[in-house]
Amino acid sequence: MLESLVLKNFKIFENQSFDLKPLTLLSGLNSSGKSTLLQSLLLLRQSYKQDLLPKEGLALNGDLVRIGTAKDALFEGAKEDSITFEITSADHGKSSWIFEYDPNSDVLQLSPLFQDTIPQDIYRSNLFTDKFYYLRAERMSPSPHFEISEFQVKQHKQLGSKGEFTAHFLSIYEEEKIIDSKLEHPQAISTSFKNQVEAWIGEISPGTRIIISSHPEMDLVSLQYSYGLSNPYRPTNTGFGITYILPIVVALLSSTTDTLILLEKPEAHLHPKGQSKIGELLALAASCGVQIIVETHSDHVLNGIRRAVKNKKIDAQDVRIHYFQRYLKQGQAVSEVISPILYQDGGIDQWPDGFFDQVEKDLMELL
Repeated sequence: MLESLVLKNFKIFENQSFDLKPLTLLSGLNSSGKSTLLQSLLLLRQSYKQDLLPKEGLALNGDLVRIGTAKDALFEGAKEDSITFEITSADHGKSSWIFEYDPNSDVLQLSPLFQDTIPQDIYRSNLFTDKFYYLRAERMSPSPHFEISEFQVKQHKQLGSKGEFTAHFLSIYEEEKIIDSKLEHPQAISTSFKNQVEAWIGEISPGTRIIISSHPEMDLVSLQYSYGLSNPYRPTNTGFGITYILPIVVALLSSTTDTLILLEKPEAHLHPKGQSKIGELLALAASCGVQIIVETHSDHVLNGIRRAVKNKKIDAQDVRIHYFQRYLKQGQAVSEVISPILYQDGGIDQWPDGFFDQVEKDLMELL
């Protein structure tokens, strides 16, 4: 489990530290640094998967994240030509990667002075292994068919960063049991993985049944939804929200203890009740030993988490909130991170300007 992250001279942060908990929620204005936090972790994983770590440097562009050039990654006002990522984890202690910026070649090379100081067992942690899911905001679009990947699904139990292998994943593991009974939905037909997924999807669209058919000769899996006695519908003929949330529900229900999940905007295309239920499910999964870092603009997701805390489904000390602000100071854009404290009764100790307060502001003006 990751306990903290420090970023130095990376994008908009000159020197910023973050406490991380089993459930860490990132919120705030656009272009204020939320994605920067996620990108730092994704860059480390991406570089390791491209065999550039532990000896070479950063892979700035790949399947997980595309930063651009080394100059794009370096803090604009950096006083030294280097970027530092520092991670503290419960099992592996502190690990620091210092990447030196070469303006001539425009690369970020791992500093040779610090290569031997990185504990090599950090590369056995969830950030670098198959105990990891990342679902980006641009998830798979509704489609009648989705691709098959024996390598990603069967060998590594991955869903793809867009959730593109979710249908194949369900077709392979639909009869397995979910990992933790705390995640069992009380209205599910059985404890099988597919029925549990359907039950949680039912919180967003009641009565939804998932129909999956494999077509290995075409390397495709077809996906349909049915509602009781109705004929099956293609995903293109139903709401976007079901297909968009499906990879997130599958990831949460299939995660084992110590899995790390990075999520962007789980609320996309969901109505308020669905967003709140996803917040509750995030909290339940985090209470089972899964670590989740979620970026969201939804007060409903936040309130779903708050309700889970109040109802003692997760301890308040296992939830961390980081609110990202960005404002002008002497003509320069400055980013600031505020971390409100969540109490066990669901209350929050401070509400900085812009922190999920737009509804109240609008209502005050209307009244």
